[in-house]
Amino acid sequence: MEERASAAGLLTSLRAVSAHVGATVTDRLTAAHDASHYRLVPQAVALAGDAIQVAGILAACSARGVPVTFRSGGTSLSGQAGGEGVVIDTRQRFRSIEVLDGGERVRTQPGATVRAVNTRLARHGRRLGPDPASEIACTIGGVVANNSSGMSCGIHANTYRTLQSAVLVLPSGTIIDTSSPDAAELLHTKEPGIEQGLLALRERVRGNPESVATLRRLHSIKNTMGYGLNSFLDHDEPVRILEHLVVGSEGTLAFVAEATFRTLPVLPHAATGLLVFPSLAEATASLPALVDAGFATIELLDAASLRVAQRDPEAPDDLRDLVVDGHAALLVEYQEQTAEALDARIAQSRDLLPGLLLDRPGELTTDARARADLWHIRKGLYTAVAGARPSGTTALLEDIAVPVDRLNETCTRLIALFDEHGYEGSVIFGHAKDGNIHFLVNERFDGPAAIERYRAFTEEMVDLVLSQGGTLKAEHGTGRIMAPFVRRQYGDELYEVMWELKRLIDPGMTLNPGVLLTDDAEGYLKHLKVAPTVEAEVDRCVECGYCEPVCPSKDLTLTPRERIVMRRELQRARDAGDAELVGTIEREYRYEGVQTCAVDGMCQTACPVLINTGDLVRHLRAEANGRVEQAMWSTTAKHWGATSRAGGAALSVAKAMPAVLPELATRAARGVLGTDTVPQYSAELPGGGSQRRPISADQPVAVYFPSCTNTMFGPVGGDGVSESFLRLCGRAGVQVATPEGIPSLCCGTPWKSKGLTDGYAAMSDLVVAALLKATDAGRLPVVCDASSCSEGLDVMLSAAAATGIRVVDAVEFVAEQVLPQLPAGQKIDSLTLHPTCSSTRIGANGALVRIAEAAAERVTVPEDWGCCAFAGDRGMLHPELTASATAAEATEVARIGSTEHASLNRTCELGMTRATGHEYRHVLQVLDDSLAGT
Repeated sequence: MEERASAAGLLTSLRAVSAHVGATVTDRLTAAHDASHYRLVPQAVALAGDAIQVAGILAACSARGVPVTFRSGGTSLSGQAGGEGVVIDTRQRFRSIEVLDGGERVRTQPGATVRAVNTRLARHGRRLGPDPASEIACTIGGVVANNSSGMSCGIHANTYRTLQSAVLVLPSGTIIDTSSPDAAELLHTKEPGIEQGLLALRERVRGNPESVATLRRLHSIKNTMGYGLNSFLDHDEPVRILEHLVVGSEGTLAFVAEATFRTLPVLPHAATGLLVFPSLAEATASLPALVDAGFATIELLDAASLRVAQRDPEAPDDLRDLVVDGHAALLVEYQEQTAEALDARIAQSRDLLPGLLLDRPGELTTDARARADLWHIRKGLYTAVAGARPSGTTALLEDIAVPVDRLNETCTRLIALFDEHGYEGSVIFGHAKDGNIHFLVNERFDGPAAIERYRAFTEEMVDLVLSQGGTLKAEHGTGRIMAPFVRRQYGDELYEVMWELKRLIDPGMTLNPGVLLTDDAEGYLKHLKVAPTVEAEVDRCVECGYCEPVCPSKDLTLTPRERIVMRRELQRARDAGDAELVGTIEREYRYEGVQTCAVDGMCQTACPVLINTGDLVRHLRAEANGRVEQAMWSTTAKHWGATSRAGGAALSVAKAMPAVLPELATRAARGVLGTDTVPQYSAELPGGGSQRRPISADQPVAVYFPSCTNTMFGPVGGDGVSESFLRLCGRAGVQVATPEGIPSLCCGTPWKSKGLTDGYAAMSDLVVAALLKATDAGRLPVVCDASSCSEGLDVMLSAAAATGIRVVDAVEFVAEQVLPQLPAGQKIDSLTLHPTCSSTRIGANGALVRIAEAAAERVTVPEDWGCCAFAGDRGMLHPELTASATAAEATEVARIGSTEHASLNRTCELGMTRATGHEYRHVLQVLDDSLAGT
């Protein structure tokens, strides 16, 4: 009873300062998982909106002795993003990005991803210095907290070196903007103890020659172990020391509410090559010459990595033909500002490379496709090894750094440790130029024997790295995994300085206890994550979080990673026999996990192991569908022409009424039958469209498959995309014909997305037979005028083994076959585009932009565009999903203020019309209108 009262009191205190505090089972268990191999379940998750709210939450937690952990992207690998107290989610409401001085600087909040920041900077030819491989999902908060670096920035352009200023929220609640002219005075007035303590620690460090020598040595290589005490050597003023101590402090000293960085120029001209050596020794021996030659990146792949890379379908022939023994390779790349500078570098390499002890001649390529294939091999190593790991195991991606001249011995002995401890299939790769390597092992933390093996391996690995003068963490942060070994790396004196610093700034030990510093020598062996086997569609998930930024439900309910971890938590509860927890998870998951998933597949475009979480959700929906529902939708599939006409007619009737009447009627029906059954009518919905008409041609070059969404939802601004497409083809003299029975055919997406397997199979039989005949068994391509239907048809034909039939979206077909034959039209002033999830997945976005540029003087794709989550009828069943998914894009669309707005999918056009108040129509209609007077 007392425990429940205490929990309730905590929640009351938190809700007094934060608009949203989550304490459901789902809230707490999803926050227990990040990209690391640790699992800590918090008491609550607080969603902070600004620095003042963060200060309020800290005060509430401090008063109750409850620890606090900051979390944003959740991509950290060392256990620093989870805690058992209160987790403050800074991902959702700290995403602002402001480009300054023409891109020379950028001010950003901690919830913005590195990719989002670089996207804003790209138009200015600039980028951030840190370039972590997780840039698609890692956020600025984590970049600062972990002192992130990456493939090319080394230690000269990492976070520590490029941070200009920060807004800090200290554990006491004091907020300091270090860019402010009065920042030093504020620290002196508000936190005199911290100011004096920092000065005392500065003198203590500087006055100890051994400490100075140790810090200079360890920070001459990449090093994220412990606190960055080099701040005491590099800076004099307390406010600057504090500002840089926070870098790499992993949320244990302060919250970074905002950070301003100096940026670097983008170097657009590059040449890349894979240099293969007979052994690791020859590869590492070549590093001084390659570094002196000015290569921007030098990436190491050991023999195990090369064997994995050989299985990649995109591997070049000479790599696949290599009989790997003890070989190693270096992936090298020049990056230059101009083509002339790159040519000079390449010419220089022709003298350098023949002098290296290569297994075969080395050469550099500037071909974009060949370069992309080479980088795909390097970046795909994690995918290949982690994705193929045995079910129930956890992938551990670790990193270390040693002086470059110690790299060969370190790697050789590390490989021997893999063999000694039975870690099969482990690979070594990394940033050889910096002496920084990553290694991947798979472990099953399900019993004492596995944990003992992991303990023994870790102890020997620590001894190895430190014996080579290295650091136990180069890029990933100390976290929980290496906190027990900080003393061993730094020695007693510097270790005590670190504890003095922690006690000085966070005397209550509120921030992230157990991370970076700990007195628990066994801490790294506690709270280990076990991954129970779940559905085959998602079992290989490594919980990296790369999927989260592209998920349309990320700010409403769950992300793909969270949907998967809740399946694991459900299985964990089942295995434990906890019936109450099983029931709670299942009840909460219906809405958060299943009903609000758009099954758009965008997660797969970001996933390193190519998981489409929509496949899981469709699977679960299929399991939930009863026989009656399956039979009803199967009958609907067999009479789709009449059904689609009826749907359109119903919308036309509703459109003719005062909007309040169908809105009230559908709301009442939803109250009785459920919100996942009855769509909600809204005033912006159009009336119904026209039935699709058969089209014949003497010599068609393609089979035209108009989408049935144009029958259900009538057009705006003309007679619709189908007629526009036909007029454009007619102008170009391009003939198309429809398959027999076109009014009754569908791509199958309405059935597939709902898990209605019987109806999908019935429709598939009809469509495949019709298209085999119409295309002459694949001689002609199929062209569809809605991107989701283009993707749906391709999926359907592939599942039916009708892979000889090629599906092309209408914008791709027009861009390739029609546009070159058309006269120049009268362009509109400006056009804002909404690419779709399906156009992204099928690769049609380039064609979308080309069509738009033929119709408008200025074309803009919002930087915040994403899946609208209308998803057929999903946006009508759950309007809150589309509202959440489109909020950022809608704000940007209003700021852009274009003359017209377009997309390439009817239901997405409806979703964006609802979100922005601007009428969206198909881009082919815009092109058609531009030619009306010609």
